[in-house]
Amino acid sequence: MAKKKTTAKKTVVKKSTIKKAAVKKNAVKKTAVKKKKTALIDSKKFAIEAAKIAIARNCKDVVILDLVGKSPATDYFLIATGTSDRQICSVAEEVLEFGHKHKLRPFGKAGMEQGKWVLLDFVDVVVHLFNEEFRDYYDLELLWGDAEKLEIRSEK
Repeated sequence: MAKKKTTAKKTVVKKSTIKKAAVKKNAVKKTAVKKKKTALIDSKKFAIEAAKIAIARNCKDVVILDLVGKSPATDYFLIATGTSDRQICSVAEEVLEFGHKHKLRPFGKAGMEQGKWVLLDFVDVVVHLFNEEFRDYYDLELLWGDAEKLEIRSEK
């Protein structure tokens, strides 16, 4: 028996010519320069001013906890008690506006919808606005019992 020779057909791939884009000799590469926004106020002053806002809006038991050297996450806690959900949200909005005016934007915020416990995280200052029930339940002053408490009094 004679073997049949089978020849495999070779497929030829044609190289396509790619047109290269013309390069401009004097092209200037534009890069976006991101300006670093620096805060116009330091964290302690911000905490004090935010506390004054809470006092001016009739919040009760306004306290600043100095956590410098005690917490790796933040330097100050501002804790205040509001009498209604609407008041708590109103104070939170005013603190946010004050922060925005001083180039401080919150890293996070929570609780604005319910108004029972509003948290505004400005990194170095964390603002906690509670209703009375939530403040008693969570008792942040007890949790940070070793922190120095700075009571802020209104300047009337």
